[in-house]
Amino acid sequence: MGLHPLEFSECYLDSPSFREKIKAQEAELDKTNRFIKELYKDGKNLINATKQLGMAQRKFAQCLGEFQFEYIGDAKTDDERCIDESLQEFSSFLKNLEDQRELMMRNITETLMKPLESFRKEHLGQVRTERKKYEKETEKYYSSLEKLLNMSAKKKEPQLQEADSQVETIRQHFQEESLEYVCKLQEIQERKKFECVEPMLAFFQTVFTFYHQGYELAKDFDHYKRALQINIQNTRSRFEGARSEVHELMKRIKDTPQEYRQTSSISFEGYLYVQEKRPPPFGSSWVKRYCTFVKEQKILHMVTFDHKSGGKIGEMESVTLKSCVRKTTDMLDRRFCLDLDITDRPGTVLTVQALSEDDHKLWMRAMGGKEPMGCYLGKTLSQERGIDAQLDDVGLGFVKNSIIAIESRGINDQGLYRVGGVNSKVQKLLSLMIDERSNEVDLSANEDWDVKTITSALKLYLRSLPEPLMTYGLYKEFISPAKGGSPESRIQAVHCLVHKLPEKNRQVLGLLMKHLAKVAAHSKQNLMTVANLGVVFGPTLMRPQEETVAAIMDLKFQNIVVEILIEHHEKIFTDSPELSPMSPAGLVLSAPTRQSKKMSRQNRPLAVYNPQVLDVQNVGDDSTLTADETLMGSNESVSSQSSSASTSELPIEKADHPTLTTSLSSGSNSKSPLVPLSASRASGDNHPASTTAATNKEKQEQSVTGRKAKAVYPCEAEHESELSFQVGAIFSNVTPSREPGWLEGELDGKRGLIPENYVEML
Repeated sequence: MGLHPLEFSECYLDSPSFREKIKAQEAELDKTNRFIKELYKDGKNLINATKQLGMAQRKFAQCLGEFQFEYIGDAKTDDERCIDESLQEFSSFLKNLEDQRELMMRNITETLMKPLESFRKEHLGQVRTERKKYEKETEKYYSSLEKLLNMSAKKKEPQLQEADSQVETIRQHFQEESLEYVCKLQEIQERKKFECVEPMLAFFQTVFTFYHQGYELAKDFDHYKRALQINIQNTRSRFEGARSEVHELMKRIKDTPQEYRQTSSISFEGYLYVQEKRPPPFGSSWVKRYCTFVKEQKILHMVTFDHKSGGKIGEMESVTLKSCVRKTTDMLDRRFCLDLDITDRPGTVLTVQALSEDDHKLWMRAMGGKEPMGCYLGKTLSQERGIDAQLDDVGLGFVKNSIIAIESRGINDQGLYRVGGVNSKVQKLLSLMIDERSNEVDLSANEDWDVKTITSALKLYLRSLPEPLMTYGLYKEFISPAKGGSPESRIQAVHCLVHKLPEKNRQVLGLLMKHLAKVAAHSKQNLMTVANLGVVFGPTLMRPQEETVAAIMDLKFQNIVVEILIEHHEKIFTDSPELSPMSPAGLVLSAPTRQSKKMSRQNRPLAVYNPQVLDVQNVGDDSTLTADETLMGSNESVSSQSSSASTSELPIEKADHPTLTTSLSSGSNSKSPLVPLSASRASGDNHPASTTAATNKEKQEQSVTGRKAKAVYPCEAEHESELSFQVGAIFSNVTPSREPGWLEGELDGKRGLIPENYVEML
């Protein structure tokens, strides 16, 4: 049983049981006071700990935002730019989250800590004051009563009457104080129920709102996260390709280092030990210097570089060379030496020592006025493997034969062009096909050669040509537009450069790009998207004349050029650039980037629960995004500034928060304090600007609703709510979608989402 009620009539009796009831209620209030005190202390600790967490998170976010990646080379791909900016995006996301957390803690202080402390001090403190007054009046009354009763009866009547009157007055004060104290006790017992619990409700509302804000931020972040995953996968794929090329180059340099020695017609450089003569009796010393000889001007620049002292560089010294003579060992007991006659110091001979016999010969040739060795161009695969691949009618026939066979027999094979054939069989097939006497083999009807052997032989043929299909001379020009500029300018530049290629090269390249476009159209089965084909064919179709690490770093830009050629092959190879100016309206002929949700950069206000406000906004269904709406993304190549990856390489879960989304949206029609105040965008609040926008939108919807539309680009559905279709597909009953940039329509009895910029209205 709970506390006994205190009857006012018992205040006049002041019985022992009445006093026990008062003591029980006083003990309960003391317990409540201790509870609130302890809760307040723990709440302070919670706030301080959260502040420490917030400070640590902000410091972490600041560290992320201040760091930037350096890159090798003179330009970055679009994927690399997105990755470089990702740390700033993460920093911004964390700071936004911490702003919400800081606001939450301020609200907790206002809605929980202060009300509880106020109730404890004002109401429970007032009871303690009343208790002291009650105890004082009790002591005063019973003391005066005892004194009255001990008074002698022999006292005069006036004295007795005066004493009785005084005691009666004290008794009345005591009983009035007893009534007030009993009333206050029971009032506080009832008040504490809501005075304690209501702040706790506000506390949990604030906490839940913070977590809801985090969920909203996560939904906003979802589109960026998925795009970044594709950027990372593409960059990783390019890294793997570049790494293998670098390791192969390193292996070749290890085998024949002198053939890869960097020389040029302008200068020659390397380490030399220079003899520095000292006055007798100190003799001479040999100092290692890094020397650069400018051949035309015959100037030798020398700089001291000490590896032992952590790479300290000394001052540069320059001398003009008059002549160079080999120093024989009978004149100086050191090998690989040269005597340099210096114009700046008449009569002075500078003696230097090369690092080896081969190095000695190279310096002799450079300084003796002989022609340089020139740049090492490297052996072609045809020289290494004994394959005489030429870009002639026989080679063209092999390319056509291979394409027909691949398209008829293996267009849907997974990993087409990525899965290689057996090396011996590949070389055997290529040798057979480029032999004029035996190149009549029909590969499409010959089951002796499997598809992966044919694809590998086709790639080997292209790599074995004396010069790449896109030529050494145009290599830098092709790479340049891929390193910067808008997609439109890239397409325009590549279009012009293709028509600078020799006729035979352009013919073969056009055949190949048309074929690769067909392969990419079946990427749902073969997993070879435009981006993946760019990785495979970039180094095959174009490469620099000189093999260097810097050239390998440009592999990623080769991929972009190939992607552009695949996506826009019809325009590039059909029309000449002069007859087909790239107008803004008709520039990009492949599927444009589909509209999808952009990450909001604005901080969302935190909904604060106010115990005094009982009416909460009604929130409509469209205030909560569905799982489908958060999952719409793009699957395009880097050349369109939105890269894609093979589904086998990048498994992405299609719904990260279906449960949360369902639970949050299920009660959206009820009055719920858990919805942030920013959700008023779904309520009936109208402003002039929004009214105008709504009117325009209504007119647009009226112009679209119920009409037919025709597909002008192919599309592969990325979610079950979307439609897949080919060019020319006709959609019926087309209506606007709630998602910006999307329509809804029917195709073959199925209704779903259609990218608005993929169709034209009929």
